[in-house]
Amino acid sequence: MFLQEQTEPLPSLPESYRTVRVPQNGGFLRKMLAFSGPGYMVAVGYMDPGNWATDLAGGAKFGYALLSVILLSNLMAILLQSLCVRLGVATGMDLARACREYFGPKANFVLWVLCEIAIIACDLAEVLGSAIALQLLFGIPILAGVCITAFDVLLLLLLQNKGFRYLEAIIITLIATIGGCFILELIFSRPDLTQVFAGFVPTTEIVRNPEMLYIAIGILGATVMPHNLYLHSAIVQTRAWEQTPEKKREAIKFATIDSSVALTLALFINSAILILSAATFHFSGHQGVAEIGDAYQLLSPLLGVSVASTLFAVALLASGQNSTITGILAGQIVMEGFLQIRLKPWLRRLITRLLAIVPAILTIIIAGESSTTSLLVLSQVILSMQLSFAVIPLVMFTGSRKMMGEFVAPLWLKSIAWAVALIIAGLNLWLLIQTFAGLFDS
Repeated sequence: MFLQEQTEPLPSLPESYRTVRVPQNGGFLRKMLAFSGPGYMVAVGYMDPGNWATDLAGGAKFGYALLSVILLSNLMAILLQSLCVRLGVATGMDLARACREYFGPKANFVLWVLCEIAIIACDLAEVLGSAIALQLLFGIPILAGVCITAFDVLLLLLLQNKGFRYLEAIIITLIATIGGCFILELIFSRPDLTQVFAGFVPTTEIVRNPEMLYIAIGILGATVMPHNLYLHSAIVQTRAWEQTPEKKREAIKFATIDSSVALTLALFINSAILILSAATFHFSGHQGVAEIGDAYQLLSPLLGVSVASTLFAVALLASGQNSTITGILAGQIVMEGFLQIRLKPWLRRLITRLLAIVPAILTIIIAGESSTTSLLVLSQVILSMQLSFAVIPLVMFTGSRKMMGEFVAPLWLKSIAWAVALIIAGLNLWLLIQTFAGLFDS
C-alpha cells in the first residue's frame, strides 16, 4: 500500500528510531563520536544551492557588507537547533508531533501546509542547483538537468537501505568536498582580510536599503530553514541513550555540541561563497553578477586559475545532491507528525520532487534559463517567510515546564530565543512592507 494511516502515534522515523548505540561508559571523545552525525545532516540545509544564489548576489553587489547577516543568521541557527535537541531529547517528540499534541486540528493543518510549502521551496533550490551544476560540468541543458533530478530518489532509497549511519557518512563526505573546494577558491581569490572582518560588523544600511534587505532576508531564509527545526528534533532520537534524567542531560550536551560544530562549518562555507563573490566580482567592476552560470564563466578568467570554475561547479553539485537527502526525511517527519499519515518513502520523495520540478520547468520555458538564479533567491525568501511559524511553537514548547519538565529552557535562554523569534518576524514584516510599497510606487 502507498498510504498508511496510523492509529497509534509512532516515534519519529520509526525505522531509524534509537538504532545508533550510545556507549554507557567511556570518555568524552567516544561519546561525542556516537552523537556526531545529526548536526551535519541539519547543516546540509544551511549550505544548499539556495545559499549560493543569495550569497553570490549579496557579495557581488554589496561586497563584504552582508557577512554580518550570515553571522547573525548562523548564531540564530545554532540557538534554534539547540532548542530542537532539547525538545526531542526531553519529550521524545519531534516538533511536528508536539504541535499536534498542543494545537487544534485547524491550526495543525495550516502549520503543515506552510511547512510543506517551505520544503517544496527548498527542493526547488536543490533541483535548480543540481541542474545548473550538471550544465556547467557536462553541458547538459538546464531543462534536461531539472528532469534528471527526478531520478535522484533512487540514490536516496539506496542510501536509506544501508542504514542511518551510512547516510550520515555520505553527507559528511560531501560536506568535506564542498569545504575543500572553497578553501582552494579563497586561496585563489586572495580577499582583503581587513575588509572581510569589517564585513562581519552589522550596519544600519542593511535595513534602510530595500534591495539589500531583500537579499539579507533571502540569506536568513537560506540559513535558518524552517523544516530543519522539525528534522533535527526527530533525527536526534536515532541515538539510543538511557531514558534517565542524567543520560538525557548528557544527550542534550553532546547533541548540541554536534550541531554547533556542524553549523560552524556551514558558517565557513556560506561566508566563503560571499567572500569569493565579493573579492572576485565586486571589486573588479562586475557588481552585476548574480547568475551562478555567469559566476562560473568569470571565475577562472578573473582569478587566472583554470581549475577555479570547475571546483565551483563540483561544490555546487555536491551541495545539491547533499541537500536532497534531508528533504525526504523532513517531509516524512512533518507528514507523520502533523497528520499521522505515512507515505512510502519513494512516493513521498517523488511527489515533493515533482512539485519542485513543475514550477522550475515552467519558469525556464517562459522566462528562459537566465531566470534560474532569481528563482533561487525567491525560494529562499519564501523559506524565510515560513520561518516564524516553526520558530514560535519551538520557543513556546521548550519554555513550557509542563511539556519539558526539568529540561525546560532557563530564563536567559528563553529570553534570547524570544528575541530571535521577534527579530525574524520583524524582518519579514519589514520586507512585506517594503515590497508592497515598491509595488504601489511603481
